[in-house]
Amino acid sequence: MTKNNVVEWIKDLNFDQKKKLYTYLCEFLTNHRIEIFEQNIKYRTRHLTVVLENVFQSHNISAVLRSCDCFGVQDIHIIENLHPYHINPEIAMGSSKWLSIHHHNQGMDTLVKVFDAIHQQGYQIIATTPHPHGYDIESLNIENKTALLFGTEKDGLSEEAVRRADGYMKIPMHGFTESLNISVSAGISLYALTTRLHKMKIPWQVSEQEAIEIKIGWAAQSIKHAEHIIQEFISEHL
Repeated sequence: MTKNNVVEWIKDLNFDQKKKLYTYLCEFLTNHRIEIFEQNIKYRTRHLTVVLENVFQSHNISAVLRSCDCFGVQDIHIIENLHPYHINPEIAMGSSKWLSIHHHNQGMDTLVKVFDAIHQQGYQIIATTPHPHGYDIESLNIENKTALLFGTEKDGLSEEAVRRADGYMKIPMHGFTESLNISVSAGISLYALTTRLHKMKIPWQVSEQEAIEIKIGWAAQSIKHAEHIIQEFISEHL
């Protein structure tokens, strides 16, 4: 089953109804799994998000998904109007089950539409590129919601993406090679920024409403025949 199905089923439920549904789903989970959910949700954030622009190699995207999950970044946006993405299970290691993945393929205007949508959600869009006016990873201001933009393996971000970005971030390097693999760059960036974020006195964690919705999605990924169980509970009890 897909998380899109879960989102569709619960979208009209109020907060109390979602809590009742999650409590019911917990009856089908082990105590250990529930404890893992409660521990991980504490570090889940939508203050940071990741946007990938037409990354060609699926194993690199899958590695970025794995880093997002490891560092608690819930949302990832994949612009794929040039290169459709297919999960590489050996690299992703199941991480896609726990994330909210947003696929974007709306033709030549995809980039503009994605930027507009992310801006409307209150994010600043930061292009990861060795731009002369870019901030170092340690000095980038992340008090506001931040979307990190990563480009293709060979050419990096498109000129339009760089031009439309609100700012730039670079990772200091001191070797002869002037670039990092995209998955390595994403991993370093997410580790550094989430480490800083956890120390900041701002509301970086997901809201209580978001947390219960995410946990319902996690539970659905963990329970056999979850589709039938959820639909039956909603029809009989809500």
